Amino acid sequence: MTEPLDLALLLLRFAVGGVMLAHGWNHVFGGGKIAGTGRWFVSLGMRPGWFHAWTASLTELGSGTLLVVGLLTPLAGAAVVGVMLVAWITNHRKNGFFIFRPGEGYEYVMTLTAVGLFFCGAGGGRLSLDHALDIDDFGWPTALGCAAVGIGGAALLLATSWRPARQPS
Repeated sequence: MTEPLDLALLLLRFAVGGVMLAHGWNHVFGGGKIAGTGRWFVSLGMRPGWFHAWTASLTELGSGTLLVVGLLTPLAGAAVVGVMLVAWITNHRKNGFFIFRPGEGYEYVMTLTAVGLFFCGAGGGRLSLDHALDIDDFGWPTALGCAAVGIGGAALLLATSWRPARQPS
C-alpha cells in the first residue's frame, strides 16, 4: 500500500524535477538559446559564460530527470542546491525577498534550495527507482555528504569563476 509520504515525495519530485527540466531546456533551446544564456551569465559576472551556461543547463536537465524518476535522489538534490545557490547569490540576492520585485527576488530560488536540501536527506521514497533498485537506504552520511556537495560546489564555482562588476561608490 502506498503511504501518503511516498505519494507526497513523488509529487514533489515531479514538481521540482519538472521545474529543473524546464529551466535547463529553456536555457539550451529557448529565447537566446545557449549563446544567449552564456551572454547572460557573463552579465552576471560568471566567466567564461558559455561554460557556465552549459554547466548550469546540463545540471538542471540532469537533476530534473533524476528527480522525476527518483534515481540517485540525494545527488539530484545536491545538484539543485548547487545551481540554486549560485542563482541566488549572483542574480537574486540583491533584489530583496519577493519574486515580484524588479529583477526578481530570492524567494523562489531559496525555496528550491531548501527542497534540494530536503531531497539530500529524504531521498525519493518508495515510489522511486532508488527504492526499486534497493539503493534507498540513505542515512546521515548521505544526507550531509550530498548537502556538502551542493553547497561546496556552489562555493567553489563562485570562488573560481564569479567576478561581478564593481558598483560605483
